[in-house]
Amino acid sequence: MPNPTRRTRIIAASALALALGTTALTPVWHAQAQDRAQSQPAAAPAGTAIALPRQPGPDFADLAARVAPAVVRVSVTGHARAQAVDLPSELRGTPFERFFQQRQQAERPHRTMGQGSGFIIDPSGYVVTNNHVVGEADSVRVELADGRDLPAKVVGTDPKTDIALLKIEAGRDLPTVGFGASDRVRVGEWVLAMGNPFGLGGTATAGIVSARGRQIGAGPYDDFIQTDASINPGNSGGPLFNAAGEVVGVNSAIFSPSGGNIGIGFAIPSSMVQGIVAQLKDTGRVERGWLGVSMQRLDAELASALSIQAEKGVLIGGVERNGPAAKAGVQAGDVVTAVGDRAIRLPRDLAEAVAGVKPGQAVTLHLLRDGKPVEQHVTLGQMPDTREARAGGEERQSQARLGLALAPNRGGEGAVVAEVQPDSMAAAQGLQPGDVILRANGRDVKAPRDVLEAVNAARKDGKQAVALQIERDGGRAFVALPLRAS
Repeated sequence: MPNPTRRTRIIAASALALALGTTALTPVWHAQAQDRAQSQPAAAPAGTAIALPRQPGPDFADLAARVAPAVVRVSVTGHARAQAVDLPSELRGTPFERFFQQRQQAERPHRTMGQGSGFIIDPSGYVVTNNHVVGEADSVRVELADGRDLPAKVVGTDPKTDIALLKIEAGRDLPTVGFGASDRVRVGEWVLAMGNPFGLGGTATAGIVSARGRQIGAGPYDDFIQTDASINPGNSGGPLFNAAGEVVGVNSAIFSPSGGNIGIGFAIPSSMVQGIVAQLKDTGRVERGWLGVSMQRLDAELASALSIQAEKGVLIGGVERNGPAAKAGVQAGDVVTAVGDRAIRLPRDLAEAVAGVKPGQAVTLHLLRDGKPVEQHVTLGQMPDTREARAGGEERQSQARLGLALAPNRGGEGAVVAEVQPDSMAAAQGLQPGDVILRANGRDVKAPRDVLEAVNAARKDGKQAVALQIERDGGRAFVALPLRAS
């Protein structure tokens, strides 16, 4: 396990970072004090108190005092193993090989320590924090606001949303905080972040909600609240409060080129956290419905290539064999516009709608197929943990107009992208060697010539782009490949 500094997953050069902390700045009112002094009447007699006017702006003192007893420090210990290093080929078979092997065997796991934050949600001692704070720990301890340091049990973790639930035994009821409605949080609203920045202990920082619904590439259920309340290494797992003292988010990540706060932090919304915590408390794990599709956002270019009139909904890029969607008749190229009564605009909407339904239950998908509305009733399955990828072939067939060289896929269906010209439209659209083209212009692809025929048909129909269904690393998606004039 990394130390507190290394544990914080910070991607330098304006990258996203998992945050563990916070730094507060104290304003100095020197100039204002001088102006007031010049405007004051003659000095009052000694021993007479002078009441200065209260400074304008929000005051979080009462709020902080009320919720601070339920905010805790989370300390973890673990062991990290030295990474194995391959012996250079030129040293194999030499006396150095034995020395190298002995050196590798001598490397022992070393102890690591880290810290984060959390908050108590139940008087019996249930504590919410981040999965990345405790996910790989050998032991976890929780320090309460009153100074008591208690061992904690990890009840359950959910890496997909970065939420973990702990349990401590304090011998009596503990102070708690409750969840608020993150869906009602408004941009510009004041919020208070509390936690354990840089191991300093209980710290409060204030800011506003900068944005909602942020997607930062952290996982399939990205839906973060962005705030400029200071969040730094050590704050991970700590609460983000609204002005009523309700938890509307769990501080989890920062955007920073240096690793410190620059005013862009992210919190997991309470609307998501509550459901996750409830499942972890009941069963120690999270069950999510599984549809068995890959999905992507529908833009104007892709809609045109697929002859879809409306640019709304989520495009089904691929359907997994024998998955729930395939069994129900869902097809690649379908556009999901709603799940039950819930409108679908973005892939995140579809992921959340499906994940919110337990495996074994049925949902109604409202689709557009070939421009016509279709309903499919799907019984959801249990999300699998692993996926398989397909290997490609070796034979090549020139596709100069597309900037591609294609080969038969000896391992299965489709045509393999064997080569992509660096300056081609295919390269600009993100195609890579090893991609497998499964469909082209609405036609199944069994060999490279099928792609050629589909492209020619698209040109004949006057299309500006051809829609290719691509499989990469087990996932499927559509790509709109612009067509050059013949």
